[in-house]
Amino acid sequence: MKTRKIKSGVILLAALFMFFFAYGQEIKEWLVPEKYKAMENPVESNDENVKVGKMLYSKHCKSCHGKEGLGDGTKSKALETFCGDFSSEEFLGQSDGALYYKTTEGRDEMPSFKATIDDDDRWCLVLYMRTFE
Repeated sequence: MKTRKIKSGVILLAALFMFFFAYGQEIKEWLVPEKYKAMENPVESNDENVKVGKMLYSKHCKSCHGKEGLGDGTKSKALETFCGDFSSEEFLGQSDGALYYKTTEGRDEMPSFKATIDDDDRWCLVLYMRTFE
């Protein structure tokens, strides 16, 4: 009888832990200023610029966001927040300016690349992220 109560308690605690862990993994809304939402990418979409974006992505982004932008990079499991799926409708529905803003400013575990990657190259990253459709 005592063993049954202990097992029930352990199962209940495990269920509660899983619920709160899953709840904590929800992607919280990332507010983007209207100014950025309205921005258009000033960098021409061509093979050369997409190649620059791919090179930068491999260097700075792939370890968390994954080779195909699915949020499954080698470092993703150690993060508290899900990296996002760059092939999702939600992601692809964002404006280029919104993606540029997020790459520029970062938040929480996502670093800012404002000082690391120059403006045009961050726009090239946006071009490359668009290839994950």
